[in-house]
Amino acid sequence: MPDGGVMTTSFVPSAETGRALRNAFGRFATGVTVVTAEGSNGPVGITANSFSSVSLDPPLVLWCPAKSSRRYQSFVGAKHFAIHILGSEQQSHCGAFAREGATFDGLDWERDERGVPVLNGCLARFDCATHAAHDGGDHTIIVGRVLSVTARDGDPLVFSSGAFGRFTERP
Repeated sequence: MPDGGVMTTSFVPSAETGRALRNAFGRFATGVTVVTAEGSNGPVGITANSFSSVSLDPPLVLWCPAKSSRRYQSFVGAKHFAIHILGSEQQSHCGAFAREGATFDGLDWERDERGVPVLNGCLARFDCATHAAHDGGDHTIIVGRVLSVTARDGDPLVFSSGAFGRFTERP
């Protein structure tokens, strides 16, 4: 045990080590987002932690929907979408959109001027126009140009190793 008594595992990614790879990716703590768009059957949303800022000038962000998702076509075909960063008190939003993409029932939402369903009260929201889409293996990398931003103070909802939590500053 070379790392001070901590068990370390090394492997080559393959079909047989898929779960181990997923677990290793899960060691990276991320914020939690819900991405929304107008689908062919109405508003659609999906929980995603594959979000990143890309550029300040021009203002670009990216996220990556899985090609296996039933909601995939709604997002890769969308001209506009919104990325919502969830606050620590909004874990129920995450669960609703992880399971079912049309679960806007009981949530405070409206359509913006482009017809995109947007959730109110999130920690931050980026209203985007699709800028580019790139193949990313079993996902597509969607780059969005940020058209407007809404933000508030608060603690972010965090996800790591299959669990939700919140970021706490050290004293």
